Amino acid sequence: MDIEKNIADDIQQRLTAAEKEHDVKVIYACESGSRAWGFASPDSDYDVRFIYAHKPEWYLSFDVERRRDVIEYPIVDDIDIGGWDIKKALYLFTRTNGALLEWTTSPIVYRDSGTFADRLRSLAPEAHNDLALRYHYSHMARGNAGDHLSKDQVKLKKYFYILRPLLAIRYIEQGLGLPPVRFQKLVEAVAPEEIKSTIANLIDLKKVTPELGTGDAIPQLNEFIFKELETHGGVLTGQGRPDLRDKQVIVDELNSIFRQSISEAFDGQT
Repeated sequence: MDIEKNIADDIQQRLTAAEKEHDVKVIYACESGSRAWGFASPDSDYDVRFIYAHKPEWYLSFDVERRRDVIEYPIVDDIDIGGWDIKKALYLFTRTNGALLEWTTSPIVYRDSGTFADRLRSLAPEAHNDLALRYHYSHMARGNAGDHLSKDQVKLKKYFYILRPLLAIRYIEQGLGLPPVRFQKLVEAVAPEEIKSTIANLIDLKKVTPELGTGDAIPQLNEFIFKELETHGGVLTGQGRPDLRDKQVIVDELNSIFRQSISEAFDGQT
């Protein structure tokens, strides 16, 4: 989906302001959340996420490990903006961080300078850990399910926040690779035929319903969700973050990405 020009301009101004305030360079910025996933409500927030780099000398400080590696701002006028330092992002990549992988493949990109995102996208298919990613999506689905589906009235957005990770798990388990960010692509690829029309109707309803809108529980979707959660129960629970840092080839590539990105951001000063 397209972002209205006035909103996009405002986001660019906020990214530039963050650069000046923190003396960093934003090397990648994208939309995350429901607008990127393709089922935003009319009043959905803009979830802007970015990766930034400090100047080379910042990383050469003896106390760099103790320095803050995130930038966060309060939500203003429906724009939620925050970012990670590149060093933090690359570490999380070794942990198959699902959020980071989705950011780099978001269909809505606000900034993309240098080769950082391209190189991570190229590395991800061979470097990610399927089990870790399935744990990530299972935890997301269970966290959003809670006891919400046991009620007669359900927040419509809960269905999407449960269905999307469950379909992502099916996508991975069917050997299709990294799940696409767009919800509709997941539905087309792996959703059972008997619930596709129900999901399509729900998407149409969500697009014209306020973010906190509720509706009648949908037995057909509840049945699918409970069955999937039961299937994963006992398998995708506990800690599931295999670390990729023991794979030297991957570490070497991430170090190369880090150095090149800093160089690109600050005119070759390394």
